[in-house]
Parts: sequence; C-alpha cells; structure tokens
Amino acid sequence: MSKPPSSRIFLPMRAAGLARLAEFLPAAGRAYANRRNTDHGPDDRGNVSILSPYLRHRLVTEREVLDRVLRRHSLEAAEKFVQEVFWRGYFKGHLETRPEIWSRYQAALSGQQAAVGEGGGFARAYRKAVEGRTGIDCFDAWVEELRETGYLHNHTRMWLASIWIFTLRLPWELGADFTFRHFIDGDPASNTLSWRWVGGLHTRGKTYLARPDNIAEHTGGRFRPKGLAREAIALEEPPLPAAKPARPADDAAPAGPALLLLTEEDLHPESLPLASAEIRGIFACHATAARSAFAVSDLALAFAESAMADAATRASTHFGVEAEPLQALRADDLARRCRALGVERILTAYAPVGAMGEELARLRPALARSGIALTEIRRSEDALTWPHATKGFFGLRERIPDLVAKLGIGAEAMQPDLFARDTRRAAAHR
Repeated sequence: MSKPPSSRIFLPMRAAGLARLAEFLPAAGRAYANRRNTDHGPDDRGNVSILSPYLRHRLVTEREVLDRVLRRHSLEAAEKFVQEVFWRGYFKGHLETRPEIWSRYQAALSGQQAAVGEGGGFARAYRKAVEGRTGIDCFDAWVEELRETGYLHNHTRMWLASIWIFTLRLPWELGADFTFRHFIDGDPASNTLSWRWVGGLHTRGKTYLARPDNIAEHTGGRFRPKGLAREAIALEEPPLPAAKPARPADDAAPAGPALLLLTEEDLHPESLPLASAEIRGIFACHATAARSAFAVSDLALAFAESAMADAATRASTHFGVEAEPLQALRADDLARRCRALGVERILTAYAPVGAMGEELARLRPALARSGIALTEIRRSEDALTWPHATKGFFGLRERIPDLVAKLGIGAEAMQPDLFARDTRRAAAHR
C-alpha cells in the first residue's frame, strides 16, 4: 500500500474522501485497534483514517464508510473503528436531544469573549494559549499544527483540551471555540461534547488528565512535557434538563416539484431519499463563518467553500439542473426563486444543532408566510442512532450490531452502482 497522505493535504472533494477510504480499508481492522492512539505527527497519519473532514460534511457518509469496512473486515475485527464512526452519530444525537448544552455553551462563551476583549491578565493568558506561546512544548506545537493544517489527531485533541482546562486553567468554552474555529472537520456536537467529556461534564465526574508519560509514549518520544497538572478535578454545572426527542423531520422527500438547498451539513445529495421529488433548482450555502464571534480560520472557510462547490457540481449532474451558490439565506430571496421555478417547497438535509440549524429555524416561519414549505430530510442512520444517544455511549455501543443489521450495512443492496461510479472517479485522486 502506498504511503497515506499527510494530514496537511485535505482536498475538499468527495472523490478525495473516497480515495482515502479505499487506501485506509486494509488497516481498518485489528491494525487500527492496535495503533490508533499514537500520534506520529502531521506527516505520518497511516495509523488513522483521517476521514473526519469528509464525514463531518458528509462528502462521504458514515453509512458508506461502515459498508466498505464491513465488506472487508468482520464486525469483531473492525470493532474499534466501527465504534469511532458511531461516536459521531452518538455526539450528534446527544446534542439533538439535549440542546440546552449548546445554548449554555454559547451564553458562557459570549461573556468570555467579551472578557478577552477587555484585556488584562485573563486576555494575555488566552492569547498565549491560542498563539502557542505557553512554553509547554507539545501544546505549543499542537496549536501551530492546528493553525497550519486545520486538523489534529484525536488523542492529541484530548491532550490539548486537558492541558487547556487543568494546566492553563482557562475556560473550556473558550478552548472549544478555539478548536471549532480552526478545525476543517469542526462539528458542533463532536467538538463541544468532547471538551465537556475531558472536563468531567459529559460523564459527571469523569475527567481526562494529560500525563507526560502518556504523551511521550504515544508521540514516539517527540514530546516530554513538564509542568503539567497532576490532577484533574471535574468541572461542575447546574443539572441539565431531561433529554427530549429530536425535533421532527421527514425520512424522504414528498412528491412534487421542489428546490434543493445544499448546506455544509450534508454534501452527498445523490444519496438522499429524494426520488419522489422533481428537483427544479439547486442552491448552496454554508454557515461556517457563523461558528464563532471570533474569526473562523481561512482553512476552515476554504474547505467548506470548495466542498460546497464540489457537491453543487455533482448535484447539478445528478439532477440535471443548474446549481447556484448563495452568500446568505434570505427568506424573501428564496421565496422569489421558488416562485420563478414554480415550486412551493424547499428540500434540504436535516441540519443538527449548530449555526445552520439555527439559520433554518429562523427561515422556516418566514418562508411559511410566503407559502413556501421548508422540509428537512433526516437520514436513516441518524433516525436509528439518535434515540440511543440520550445517556452515555455504552447504551449505543451495545446496540451497534443491531443498528448495522437494520441499516443493511455490508449488504449488496447499498447502491453499489453509485458507489462504484464514484470510486472510479476517486482513483484519479490517490
């Protein structure tokens, strides 16, 4: 097998994601389980999939990844990798059923960002952290890597968050905002809940302590940090409201003419259940810049923009109509476009908690007043997974074999012609 690509190279195209998936497949079984926790550095990611930017935007879907992996490996052999894929669905489902987490995060962050703007010792400590000037060799190197690549190894993300919270004693919300603004795979649920997990808020009282010996062992001796916190006392917060069902969504497009809206939440419209609809127009818009009141990195913005363009091109070919990018979503503009196309419905993939979800919630009543229905389509993998994500991951983990069976993953029924066509295109990007 050829050397896996550096994490410095993430082409924002579905074909590139498929090429990486094909290259990673041989290592997705026990090799992944044995080697996944080691961070060899940004120029050697052969022990992990580095598929997260493609999965986050669904340039490649979780269903496709699991299907390809379980055609090659048994569920037992690929257990660890399969669990990692389901962690994404778990985090999304958990935030969907406990949206108070997101609103609390945003409220706390707003005040902390204001405090940074006021200057003083707090602001100086924050600036040292986000500029990689703490004097902690590994932390500063990871900050530089994040700024340069938009990516960090999963284990490194945990170390960085732990040092931020327990050694630097900075608010976890500011740290979550910092990584969210820079990750090209920045996801509201995965990012927010991972930081909460490290701090002892997600699983009450269970924290993650970054230890010098563990960092040395799992970075191949590249780092041997000194001065790290020796204990991780769990953060505290008022109890959260009880989990509630995710908001309603359709499982397939209603029949009739419609406009298709592409967002950064799902960029594989070819596999959405839209067969009953007559797509008369395609528009594309992302809300990446709205991740934070602070500046979102150029890398994150550029990846989202190019990924959106790639999806728009594919959608145009697939549905046989032109696709047009939009700089913003305005109800009056969308209603005018719908009238021009003779449609009374806009279809889009379900947008979970986050900037785009908030944007669609704002648009829906305004469009309704113009006689336009906004219909969100929820994929079957989300509909099946999210109800089991209201508590800890274990409750979902034990259901993975059943979920795999219900999804038909690994079965020949999963659009083999579509995948084969896209895989042929991906070969050019290996």
